[in-house]
Amino acid sequence: MTTKRSHVRFRFTSHQRFNNYLAPFFLFLTALSLILFLALRSSPHSISKTLSNSDAISNSISDTANNLPEVPRFAYFITGTRGDGVRLHRLLRAVYHPRNYYLLHLDLEASDAERVDLAKNFKEVNNVMVVGKANLVTSKGPTMIACMLHAIALLLKQGKDWNWFINLSASDYPLMPQDDILHIFSYLPRDLNFLEHTTNIGWKEFQRARPIIIDPGLYHSKKSGVFWAKEKRSMPSSFKLFMGSSWVVLTRPFLEFCVWGWDNLPRTLLMYYTNFLSSPEGYFHTVICNHKDYQNTTVNHDMHYIKWDNPPKQYPVNLTIQHFSDMVESGAPFGHSFAQNDPVLDKIDHELLGRSVDQLGRSVIYLKADAIKPSVSSKRLEKLVSHLLSTENFRPKQCK
Repeated sequence: MTTKRSHVRFRFTSHQRFNNYLAPFFLFLTALSLILFLALRSSPHSISKTLSNSDAISNSISDTANNLPEVPRFAYFITGTRGDGVRLHRLLRAVYHPRNYYLLHLDLEASDAERVDLAKNFKEVNNVMVVGKANLVTSKGPTMIACMLHAIALLLKQGKDWNWFINLSASDYPLMPQDDILHIFSYLPRDLNFLEHTTNIGWKEFQRARPIIIDPGLYHSKKSGVFWAKEKRSMPSSFKLFMGSSWVVLTRPFLEFCVWGWDNLPRTLLMYYTNFLSSPEGYFHTVICNHKDYQNTTVNHDMHYIKWDNPPKQYPVNLTIQHFSDMVESGAPFGHSFAQNDPVLDKIDHELLGRSVDQLGRSVIYLKADAIKPSVSSKRLEKLVSHLLSTENFRPKQCK
């Protein structure tokens, strides 16, 4: 694999006599020893050392190609409903990279024509797939998590070598180029799972955990709201309940565990979440924090910049140009949510993604898979990841 990185070249000249070579010679040996020492220390698994200093990254990636970490691959699941075809098209152009896999899903409420048009736009691109037999997805119902697990199963089957799964909706948008995300994630251990989570669920105990709902989407072919049962249920005692954001960046091994389920925990919790409101806000979080093999792999962040209503911080507000500076400073690679064709999207395209609106055409899909050219945005993501993996934030905030 060849990545396009900047390389540091050393050029030595001399206009002195032989006895004047001794001091530069010893300086050269000292510099060479330091470079070799840094190269040997650089590893995709030494995250606390590699990401602790931006200069260390620059030095390590400018060494020989044999010392560069392997660039990962992402598997994206991008969802929408009726009328979202155009938004999914624009979002896919914004997050596209030939290294990754993309699965697009317009739910059953969308027309077949929208689905066909979306598929036609990317028929020549091998790493983009569109779900032909759409799923019915009820807002806040368990059909949401069923649809996501279906997508994960398809991506596990079709893409054999991706490292992280990322879910996005039509109202999401990237805040930096894919090259920057791939660049920073290439220095991360491949077992880290990014999802916001907490066991201190507060008001969600009475509005999410205790109520019992029935999702008509499990047995009807037309979308409708969930039904509420009169009875309430007690909090579980055989496992600890965790909740958080429905946006996740999850590893392939963990998702294989959830889908193939050689342990019964994922299936047991899937049955529990069948009657749970907004199951994507808790299913993966509860599975990962109740299993000893995965509870120490969590990073408590969903990789999104979200501005919540205040109070009660229950619904995200639409991001606009007035939020632009905060979005950039957050270092998050994605933002949620954006109104369709809001002017801030053009500003993001031009100032953060480095392209104009007329570059949203077909040409962007013909990029080279091995050409990784990180921009200044990678420094912001590096700062965020370094903060999340710091001594005071990483272990103390895992499954708490």
